[in-house]
Amino acid sequence: MQPNNNNKTFFGLDAVQKQVLIGSAVAAGGVLAYLVHKRRQIQTIPLGEGWWGAGEKPLSEDYKIYPFKVQTSDEEIRDLYERIDKTRYTDPLEDCGFQYGFNSTYLKKVVSYWRNEFDWKKQVAVLNKYPHFKTRIEGLDIHFIHVRPPHRENQKVVPLMLVHGWPGSFYEFYRILPLLTQNHGGIAFEVICPSIPGYGFSEASHKQGFDSLAAARIFLTLMERLGFSQFYLQGGDWGSLITTNMSQMKPQCVKGLHLNMFMSTRGFKVLMSLIIGPYLPFLVGLSREDVRRLFPYMEKNIWNMLKESGYMHIQATKPDTAGCGLNSCPVGLAAYLLEKFSTWTDMKNRDLPDGGLERKFSLDDLLTNVMIYWTTGSIVSSMRFYKENFRSNPDNRVDAKTPIYVPTGLAAFPAELMHCPKSWAQIRYRNICSYNFMPRGGHFAAFEEPELVANDVVQFVKKVEKF
Repeated sequence: MQPNNNNKTFFGLDAVQKQVLIGSAVAAGGVLAYLVHKRRQIQTIPLGEGWWGAGEKPLSEDYKIYPFKVQTSDEEIRDLYERIDKTRYTDPLEDCGFQYGFNSTYLKKVVSYWRNEFDWKKQVAVLNKYPHFKTRIEGLDIHFIHVRPPHRENQKVVPLMLVHGWPGSFYEFYRILPLLTQNHGGIAFEVICPSIPGYGFSEASHKQGFDSLAAARIFLTLMERLGFSQFYLQGGDWGSLITTNMSQMKPQCVKGLHLNMFMSTRGFKVLMSLIIGPYLPFLVGLSREDVRRLFPYMEKNIWNMLKESGYMHIQATKPDTAGCGLNSCPVGLAAYLLEKFSTWTDMKNRDLPDGGLERKFSLDDLLTNVMIYWTTGSIVSSMRFYKENFRSNPDNRVDAKTPIYVPTGLAAFPAELMHCPKSWAQIRYRNICSYNFMPRGGHFAAFEEPELVANDVVQFVKKVEKF
């Protein structure tokens, strides 16, 4: 009887067959090891390059850093007053609060204060309290403030960049700066606050396509030019996306990323959370606080976002049309910007006749931010940033498909536009060292609650530094 070759064991194979089998096994093991190694490697996104100045790129560029001061003039103020005095108002509907936008009855009170009591020259002096600078990067004059902590013995100085969003500015951070630069048990921060190109005193792009990736690359260049090889980042709104992109481009430079706005709403994990979360939250990684903030999901997230995202649709499609009138009408500009500081601080403010604006902010602070947009004529260019970032499906961009591996600290504020549980955030941010539910505060966290943000940044950095 002939032996059944189909039942041969390894020891029944001849030498050639054994070598082939061993070689195949080694090759398979090598492929598996390579795939495991690749999976463990930190993915990055391309740094890219750009030139956003007017005309052709010159052969050389000025890399110097120059001091800068905010200035004003009597003529600028006189022009503002003349335009304010020519404003026409529309009477609000009865008992509508801020549900239709900025209530014009309260707007008249704000404008009266702006016209008769607000002192722009005094606020310019406040702006100049911290050192301002400009430097040219990729054809644009980039504005930033750079604040160093007082020298103290046995103190570790940690570089930190803070990045604002829309409709804010670098001025959002003026209340938090003295808190960050003071000593925190041996740690203090050296803070850099740039203006996004097209916002305030940073020059706007002269060419199409300037998005968050371009801003991230420019801010990385800025930190390198200032002599920082490693640093921390903090951001909300557009600042959240820009600092995330910076962390994806050069993770070796970013020691830690702290965000007060973060989103991750795609994937099977999110879908299961929405189905099971209201009933068995612990099965899908949700806490009681997550459930309280998330559900009912359609009402608290989808419906609210639909009601509050009209501005985004027009700015992402026709920014030049949207901003044209605002660029010449200061009262219209103030209403458009300040309405966000009402609603995005707390959605319940829509029911109040004054929008709750002065609950968290002073009129001086709010109008100073408006004046940064007005005096620089930057409302249109700030809106274009939406157009550039929504030129195509954001989910198909390389940064949307690339995880973030740097140590990450997340501060979840209860009145943020959308809540993102830690279990969702982990889909994108793979190294979350700190996730804290904040007791109060909304979208403009550093402006509204500087102490809470400062304390959360400090505890996060101490964790990363093992301090």
